[in-house]
Amino acid sequence: MQESTQLDSAFVSRGVERLVNGVATSDGAGVKLTRVLTQPLQRRLDPFLMLDAFGTDQREDYIGGFPDHPHRGFETVTYMIAGRMRHRDSAGNEGLLENGSVQWMTAGRGVIHSELPEQEDGRMEGFQLWLNLAAKDKMRAPWYRDIPAGQLPRFTTADGVEGIVIAGASHGVEGAVRRDITEPIYLDVTVPAGKRFRQPLPEGHNAFVYVYRGAVSVKGTTVQSRQMAILANDTNNTNDMQASGVEFTALDEAAKVLVIAGKPLNEPIAQYGPFVMNTKEELIQAVEDFQSGRLAN
Repeated sequence: MQESTQLDSAFVSRGVERLVNGVATSDGAGVKLTRVLTQPLQRRLDPFLMLDAFGTDQREDYIGGFPDHPHRGFETVTYMIAGRMRHRDSAGNEGLLENGSVQWMTAGRGVIHSELPEQEDGRMEGFQLWLNLAAKDKMRAPWYRDIPAGQLPRFTTADGVEGIVIAGASHGVEGAVRRDITEPIYLDVTVPAGKRFRQPLPEGHNAFVYVYRGAVSVKGTTVQSRQMAILANDTNNTNDMQASGVEFTALDEAAKVLVIAGKPLNEPIAQYGPFVMNTKEELIQAVEDFQSGRLAN
């Protein structure tokens, strides 16, 4: 018991550097969404390039889906909270994203895919995260994995916090996916009202939390629903103790929070729409390869 108390008192949370409200936009064939992690934040939140949140009960907001479109140079992680979306791609992969499932796709040197609703009405809600690839991996072969909800690793803390570990590790539970270079952590946690959650984070990782239900307090800063809190990277605190990770407490109701962190690549980022490379010349080549039909070959 004494050791547990000592460990507890030694935990120091990172603070909030900045609160971000997403930008309403549309993509694909008119799908309405909120772009939470926008292009101006890519350097600050390296290796993450984009986070989109979508959630609506109105069929006209999602029914067009995302018809065939290309990607090169990064990975997409799609986490479906509610709804049904069919994936097909040029590498011959096909899968159904439905309630609670995850799709992890490495575009690598190039893939053309579609994501189309398999529902005519009802709620569709989820997130898509873009994770950059290192320069040496940008032209690797595409890769794809569907992870049904029942196969996602989970944990429950003594405070009743329920967690889903999509990537990385938390509370002794290894995530569904690991990456050696970017070392991503991707958690979805549900925190009961008045309870707290702690997640250790490597010192060098860029990190943020996104609240999608309720509200939480992070080291005295309130993060409301549909807000992203970029966590400070300076690990020196007033008490001269190094920050161990992030701690937050749910306020008046249960909160649902994404916790996302990764090791920065510290490489140049060149983006043109669905292509993310390191140089302008590589982007020009990607466009030429797509226009000539070579991108996904």
